[in-house]
Amino acid sequence: MSIVFLVLTSLVGCASKSNAQQTKNKPNIVLFFVDDLGWSDLGFRNSIFESRNINSLAKSGLSFEQAYIPTPTCSPSRATLLTGKHPVRLEMVRHIPGGKKNGFDQFGRGSIEYHLLPRDPAQFPSRNWLPLEHKTYAEALKNLGYYNLFVGKWHLGHEPYHPNKQGFDKQIGTSNFGHPKSYYPPYFKQDTIFEDTKNTYLTDKLTNEAVSFIRNYKKENPFMLTFSYYSVHSPHEGPKDLVAHFEAKGLKGKFAHYAAMVKATDESVGRVMQAIKDTGKEKETIFIFLSDQGGYFENAPFRGGKMTETLFEGGARVPFFFYWDGVTSPNSKNNTPVQSTDLFPTLIEIAGGDTSTYPNLDGVSLLSTIKENKLLQKRTLFGYRAYEDLYASVRDGDWKLLAYRSGKTELFNISKDVKEENDLNNKMPDIVDKLKDKLMKWEKEMDVEKYSGVLLK
Repeated sequence: MSIVFLVLTSLVGCASKSNAQQTKNKPNIVLFFVDDLGWSDLGFRNSIFESRNINSLAKSGLSFEQAYIPTPTCSPSRATLLTGKHPVRLEMVRHIPGGKKNGFDQFGRGSIEYHLLPRDPAQFPSRNWLPLEHKTYAEALKNLGYYNLFVGKWHLGHEPYHPNKQGFDKQIGTSNFGHPKSYYPPYFKQDTIFEDTKNTYLTDKLTNEAVSFIRNYKKENPFMLTFSYYSVHSPHEGPKDLVAHFEAKGLKGKFAHYAAMVKATDESVGRVMQAIKDTGKEKETIFIFLSDQGGYFENAPFRGGKMTETLFEGGARVPFFFYWDGVTSPNSKNNTPVQSTDLFPTLIEIAGGDTSTYPNLDGVSLLSTIKENKLLQKRTLFGYRAYEDLYASVRDGDWKLLAYRSGKTELFNISKDVKEENDLNNKMPDIVDKLKDKLMKWEKEMDVEKYSGVLLK
């Protein structure tokens, strides 16, 4: 055996150990992505709700108090989260519909790439799936040595566009639908999807799978678990015992069911976090908690919500927490306005990757902010939807402009008027013009001028 061969073998061995060590030192990541949970629908912000575990998660780390979803609705919020690109750039400005009239069969499958919404004034065509050419954080993390598990709601296309085609190593409980038929089995229109013979509540069944994965994970690679809840989306159907618990406290009907769904989600978060602790992985795991849009019911102290005035604070502002043992400080709050577009570049930097290799990202990394709780540089955030007259928002510092396709604009100072009650549109024309100009330039960059309404005329 030659000396050269021995040296080369030694070098290869050292390199392999070095690579393995680098992979081993990367943190695991657990993302709790909840559907339709309002900013204030948690126990520490509203005493109606019971969310002991989520309260603890928020208080253990850093809370972004002004976090926004750029297009507050199911499919666009998910597409942005996965890609770091604004829904307008992705041409997904509405939720993916279903039904025969939209070209979908009974299994939620279709071949028409775009759909129109009759009541949308702009007639903006919106995609029916997330195209595979857009890199997801799962694909990026896989290249950085991560194992990716997706649990729960997808709502970004049927089987050819499912998580296992978008970088995830495994998917559990994924359907072609935006919500279950029932939270008790059979959960979906096709009863062969995620079958259950024990009458298990859907959130609990998904949690069982997530906990089992954590307890049995033996790979050297770090993992990212994306737990994408179907709850607390309608149908508002809470676990029977928890519904009775809230009815005994005086809540009735859907409100009792909704509170029960929030508590069931909280118990799920607690079980997953406990599984991480039990396996000794807490100090090497980052926990992230986020909602996909504002709440269905009241969203005090904010105006608006999922169903109405959705680009107001009640529909667009969401809970967003990071807990990283030894890195984030307890009870930390950050008032920098951020968007869910920021999660993709943040995950890439956490994993040791280079965000510059991913073109057209609309977010910025929050890693230094998470580590040091410092304010980000001032930037302008844009909201956009294609459902009704109200279609765009511009958040710039303390100011927020709302733009309607009819030509109407509204202006609010969010720092002084978080309820968005005092419209300053006629009192601050210079600021209105400045924000309108920013919106028009952004629309041109996004190549949507033809759908922009009267502001460009």
